[in-house]
Amino acid sequence: MTRFATYPSLNDRPVIISGGASGIGEAMVRAFAEQGAKVGFVDIAVEAGEALAAELQQAGRTVHFIACDITDIAAYQAVIAEFSRLHGDALVLVNNAAHDQRHNWAEVTPDEWDERMAVNLKHAFFAAQAVAPGMAKAGQGSIINYGSISWMIMTPGLPVYETAKAAAHGLTRSLARELGRSGIRVNTLVPGAVITQRQLDLWIKPGGLEQIEAQQALSGHVKPADCARMALFLAAEDSAMVTGQQFLVDAGWANS
Repeated sequence: MTRFATYPSLNDRPVIISGGASGIGEAMVRAFAEQGAKVGFVDIAVEAGEALAAELQQAGRTVHFIACDITDIAAYQAVIAEFSRLHGDALVLVNNAAHDQRHNWAEVTPDEWDERMAVNLKHAFFAAQAVAPGMAKAGQGSIINYGSISWMIMTPGLPVYETAKAAAHGLTRSLARELGRSGIRVNTLVPGAVITQRQLDLWIKPGGLEQIEAQQALSGHVKPADCARMALFLAAEDSAMVTGQQFLVDAGWANS
């Protein structure tokens, strides 16, 4: 039987996760809840978010869901403040929310550019801005920005998304320097080809799973739980002297 790590430092630790109702986000909500963390998560998928929170609450976990559009910065920062009231100031922030809708570079308008940057990058900065004072007061904290392997392997059909995800690591590096003396660590978690239901429904064509596996050094497929376990390590005190770095969970993709 496979056994995974338990992190005592995450017990009772307030955690905020964006985009937590499905896919990788859902896996992280479950993983942090299982560690005994106090989890607050947001998503625009109200029904899925409420169902997940109710399930975990019934299992005795401290989990709260608040529906929120993270591109509305004032609303999102107000939700972060509400989570602080419920759980205490966040000591872990996971900037997971994103939207990988395919698009043609030649047809992108200025408004579409701004919208895609808002959903894939902007919210991460302002969420960090909102939680950093509480982390600094505690003298500790971990911010995890989600990147993407897509820009590293030059995946076609989503240039604005890839630009935002490449910039996520620039945000990580800059905030790691800005916040490090306050005891706050900032790192980037970069998923590979994670097999979620959304990917299966929208992007992975017949034969696609075999093509993905052929690009990897490891057999099998990366699952949301694999990313969640890396997030747990980066959030826990086990990674106390790790900051400004990016961690690929990609099964050893050939060109990453």
